[in-house]
Amino acid sequence: MYISVNDRPAGGRGSAAGKGSGKRVRVAPVVVSLGLVSLLTDISSESVAAILPLYLTTVLGLSPVAYGFLDGLYQGASALVRIASGWAADRGGHPKWVAFLGYGLSAVAKVGLLVASGFAAITAVVAVDRVGKGIRTAPRDAMIAASSPVSHLGRAFAVHRTLDTIGAVLGPFIAFAILWAVPDGYTTVMIVSLAFALVGLALLGLLVPDQRLTRPASPARTAPAFRWRQVCDPQLTKLLVAAGALGLLTVGDGFVYLALLDRGGFAATWFALLYVGTNLAYLALAVPLGRIADRVGRTRVLVGGHVALLLTYVCAALPLGGLAVVILPLLLLGTFYAATDGVLAAVAGRLAAPEVRASGIACAQTVVALARLVASTGFGLLWFTMGPHRALLTVAGLLLVVVVVAYVWVRDLDAPPRA
Repeated sequence: MYISVNDRPAGGRGSAAGKGSGKRVRVAPVVVSLGLVSLLTDISSESVAAILPLYLTTVLGLSPVAYGFLDGLYQGASALVRIASGWAADRGGHPKWVAFLGYGLSAVAKVGLLVASGFAAITAVVAVDRVGKGIRTAPRDAMIAASSPVSHLGRAFAVHRTLDTIGAVLGPFIAFAILWAVPDGYTTVMIVSLAFALVGLALLGLLVPDQRLTRPASPARTAPAFRWRQVCDPQLTKLLVAAGALGLLTVGDGFVYLALLDRGGFAATWFALLYVGTNLAYLALAVPLGRIADRVGRTRVLVGGHVALLLTYVCAALPLGGLAVVILPLLLLGTFYAATDGVLAAVAGRLAAPEVRASGIACAQTVVALARLVASTGFGLLWFTMGPHRALLTVAGLLLVVVVVAYVWVRDLDAPPRA
């Protein structure tokens, strides 16, 4: 049941609050609590992610192909467990503790970073961290979807992602400040990262309620059984096909930033702040685009966000200089994430039946994660053979075709659900 901050039912079908009062519907407290957990966790993860591309390619001297593999692993390792964690949350009915396991694994990975040395060890640590992310994401998003009315799912996910992105903004700032004060202070960054991960884990365990995904069955009515065929609903399958096709042409952010660095215009010292620019754009646009998605159609915003990604590739590939040409791709990339990240979960959460909501969201996120794994690995090869700028333009051309086809394919998914 959805409870507003004022502890009143908000916006349900036929409710006075939703129809006649004209009062703005507020997000459920659990959405804010989970957002604060994500904020602290993102400070932890993004402070490390902001230095990783530069560290791997300049300090460790990895080739674009090797970095593409590691970036693909970073994008896709979570896909190995997303569906299993969604199933566990649906089957057991306690998504909080499934998510807690995922956040805990990511905290353990931060400990591993303190002792890891060499490409193989870092690869293993990154894999553990991403598996933790894969375990926690679907149960967390299912809790958000279960606590929010269908008509305001986009707003609820946007509020959560906004808090999440505040952490993503602060993380790179913290890493930049540490490395500015302590040259080569990568170990210090990792210790600070671990501290934030542990605080976020404690907040989840102590303050977030153990919210069940479905209402308890009445004595005269048994609870609906979990069935995988409900996850394979034709409309949800349609979404998975489109999301997978678009994901195949979504290369890692690190490649875009490395291409900007290769083009010149700023020193490597400022590399971590590129993540800040993207996340600030995301922070500013997540809630407005979530509201627009609720009004004009979530799949339209989802597919339209990939147009911003296409323009990001073009801007990063153009042989132009100046600060404005560096900032524009960051703004476009932030727009892409604001239009797609929470919106994808909102679309999948609406299309999936309540009994399999976590599994439905997990399937959508798994397809995207696997597709991006292939995209980053393949783009590393393109970078090696064609150079960064020609490779980006090639991917942009292919993405243009897929965006048009995907829009035609999924534009009917915003219609009201069948009775």
